[in-house]
Amino acid sequence: MEYLVQSDRVREALEEVKGLLVGKTSMACMGDMLTLAAFSHAVPINHSLLGAYTTEREALTACQDRQPDLLYITEQLEQGYGINLALKVKNISPVTRVLLFLHRESQDVVREAIEANVDGIIFVHSIGQSADGDFLKSIRAIANGSSYYPKEVRTMAGYVKSIELAGLSDRESEVLEALCQGMSNKEMAEVLFVSPETIKSHVSTVIGKLGVKDRTQAVISAIRAGM
Repeated sequence: MEYLVQSDRVREALEEVKGLLVGKTSMACMGDMLTLAAFSHAVPINHSLLGAYTTEREALTACQDRQPDLLYITEQLEQGYGINLALKVKNISPVTRVLLFLHRESQDVVREAIEANVDGIIFVHSIGQSADGDFLKSIRAIANGSSYYPKEVRTMAGYVKSIELAGLSDRESEVLEALCQGMSNKEMAEVLFVSPETIKSHVSTVIGKLGVKDRTQAVISAIRAGM
């Protein structure tokens, strides 16, 4: 598969990512030094990056000290394990939102990542599929306070559909599905043809009915219920 790095659409996407990250700080932790170096030098990422690491211990210490807005990780690290890092970071730096790039596409690994309450999961193979693919969509979602669990990831998780979400109305279920796709309130309002204020009310109701504290936990509840 060719990645058309010089295409106008790719350049537009990179500029959009750069704009989304203005005013935010980030860190990266990836086990492969080539991948880490290439990622860290990417123009949309570099200007917000506080540090880049290959081990769980280094990244955890840095997150505790500097409390970045975003942390990009892979599950494979030089030392340690990325999903363990994500779980620990949530405890010592609650402001940090975590985006996980998964190399291993198995049910066990996906479920383990979901249980770590990461804010977004994308499979590495999906990154270059299109300029408007999972990477850009995940950055849009996480930078705007939403979560990103694409259908491919939810399917791989393989949870059996349950009646856990039966208390939601049809419209609330639509809102929850949109949350799983990483949509902002504005995007949901445009898709569902209602006002952003109505969407905000629906999101609050969904969070309340599911008994969770935020949008990410609402998405995770939906995935566990087989949505």
